Amino acid sequence: VIIMAPALLILLWATVILKADLLPDKKSLLLPPTNFTITVIGLAQVLLHWEPNPDQEPNNVELGYHVRINAPQEEDYETRNTESKLVTVLHQGFSASVQTILWDGHSLLPSNWVSAELKAPPGSPGTSIVNLTCTTNTVFNNSNPLRPYQVSLHCTWLVGKDAPEDTQYFLYYRYGSMTEECQEYRKDTLKRNIACWFPRTFISSRGSDSLAVQVKGSSKHTIIKPFDQLFALHEIDRINPPENVTAVIEGSGLSIQWKKPVSAFPIHCFEYEVKIYNTRKNYFQTEKITTNAFISIIDDISKYSIQVRAAVSSVCRQTGFWSEWSQPLHVGNDDQKPFTEWFLIVLMATICFILLIFSLICKIGHLWNRLFPPVPAPKSSIKDFFVIVNSEKTVSSETEIEVISYVEEPGFETLEDSVF
Repeated sequence: VIIMAPALLILLWATVILKADLLPDKKSLLLPPTNFTITVIGLAQVLLHWEPNPDQEPNNVELGYHVRINAPQEEDYETRNTESKLVTVLHQGFSASVQTILWDGHSLLPSNWVSAELKAPPGSPGTSIVNLTCTTNTVFNNSNPLRPYQVSLHCTWLVGKDAPEDTQYFLYYRYGSMTEECQEYRKDTLKRNIACWFPRTFISSRGSDSLAVQVKGSSKHTIIKPFDQLFALHEIDRINPPENVTAVIEGSGLSIQWKKPVSAFPIHCFEYEVKIYNTRKNYFQTEKITTNAFISIIDDISKYSIQVRAAVSSVCRQTGFWSEWSQPLHVGNDDQKPFTEWFLIVLMATICFILLIFSLICKIGHLWNRLFPPVPAPKSSIKDFFVIVNSEKTVSSETEIEVISYVEEPGFETLEDSVF
């Protein structure tokens, strides 16, 4: 036991030394940021701000930050800045967390998290609007040469199922740094706003920013809960149909041309779909092309209905919806038929007409009986012949002479002459 005591002391001393080596140096610890705040700076827009920990050592390391969005949707990203702007819906509240990380490497463990939260805005459940939908469309503005293409905005929604009858809603949109309130509403039977129209907006049809829309409400009976929503422009933009569609038939070729839609996008940003309908054969032909002209070979003379629609291609923007079809353009003549077909039809009609006239003339003038008199039919039997002979005998009782007529064969006539 006495011999083992020094060994135990040595083992205990080595364990203490090892644990001391494993403990992180206070100077090498990453400390969490301080003064983390979340501030609403615009419609559906917040600013996250924090400061480095003043007790962080050593001071010569390059720090970064890991930001985690907890609500309304989870999202993670890293940054070297001490603030971050986010576009997000806020009617459900917002919360986020941030921690310090070593930007140059991961030799040190991240710091603890610090969090902040924005409470959801007040309002009674079931009073906010539902089914908010918005669409944009580009129009041409001659009066403003600096901005010849203006974007209109149209939004519709449904009244909350628990909203009082005196509820009134008001819509706002924000694009970039510009925010506008709607001035033109459409109302339901209770005179509540259910749709909004902006003839002109600050929205750029070629932009990539999200469109933020918010609808607030007011009532004398309760607090109306607000509602906001984000829209990607390529998902709500309604492209105009192509303009000046023309079509010409030259021989067996059908040539179609058009101009690009009214849009701020240049001509190379569009793709097209051409629809050709053969009314005689009830046949559709559709083709997708990237130019503003198309030539098709037609197999016969017929009438064609032509329509063209457009979409912004992925070369210039994320793929969106197709435009409406252009107004139908009709070319050709459905009544036209080949010359041989017409000739046969006219020939048959002429023959039928001549036969009809001839039959009428024959019927009126009894010409048919004159041209083709009826052929006398022979006696039906020998018995009838004897009945006639007996009747003749009875009538002329005084004269017993019987005359029988017959036709002699040529051979028999020669024989009689030779006898007498």
